[in-house]
Amino acid sequence: MCKGRANTVNLTGGRDCRSHQRAFSLLEVLTALVILAFTSSSVLYVINRCMASTANSALQMEAFQVARENLEQVLVSESLTENVEFGTSELYPSISWRTAVEAFSEPVSGEMWTRAVCSADYLDALGETQTIELVHWIGPLTDQQANQLLQEEDLEALAADQLVGTIEEAAEHAGVDVETIEEWLQNGLLTTGDGEFIRYNLDIYVSSGGAPSEEDRARQVESIEDLAMRLQAEREDGTDGPNGSEGTGGIDPTTGLPYEELEQMGVGEVMDRLKDRQDRSR
Repeated sequence: MCKGRANTVNLTGGRDCRSHQRAFSLLEVLTALVILAFTSSSVLYVINRCMASTANSALQMEAFQVARENLEQVLVSESLTENVEFGTSELYPSISWRTAVEAFSEPVSGEMWTRAVCSADYLDALGETQTIELVHWIGPLTDQQANQLLQEEDLEALAADQLVGTIEEAAEHAGVDVETIEEWLQNGLLTTGDGEFIRYNLDIYVSSGGAPSEEDRARQVESIEDLAMRLQAEREDGTDGPNGSEGTGGIDPTTGLPYEELEQMGVGEVMDRLKDRQDRSR
């Protein structure tokens, strides 16, 4: 009997111990949720970075493929000309490309070389423009090719310096009003086929007070190519000026230089001389 009662007491005591076990408090639950949120955000950030890096790598490879294909097309061409082309990839519409074949002076030896520059642009995952550029030195230019290229550059520079687009600009250059320019046009002032004025022709009319002789009118040009040839002729053998100066003993009225000195100058130097003289007259 006593032992049985003792067992009963022990069983009751065990039941009382189980009833006093504690659960998680609200503060502990909130703390755990905060820790879980920080951990989850860090994991999500890493995942997003990995996804962005993967997308950027794919775009970079696509852009590299576009630039490489354009460079290969340049290298297999039978002949090359100095030009610039650009467009959008048909295979990857989000990628734009640019291909340039250009000549440049090699900095060590000073030789003229040709190189191909192929680039491809794309927007990365952050919306910023990234560029893949491939450069290939094709080879040195021959003396004939280099001289031809320099002549083309001289023509472009001469056109930029000599062409005047509007009649108002022509009047400003000549120091007269628009009505006077219109009178000069009726009196034989020549323009280009596109209707642009040439400073060389305007200077002939300015130097003659708007009434050039037939000989002076014949000295006018209608294109930049004609002007380059005219300057070349004046440099080589001297052309009659509006004041009748002729041969190596005269002074060129346009540049103000003796014909002997013009003979030693290139087209680019003559062009610089004309530009300096025009700047001083303004």
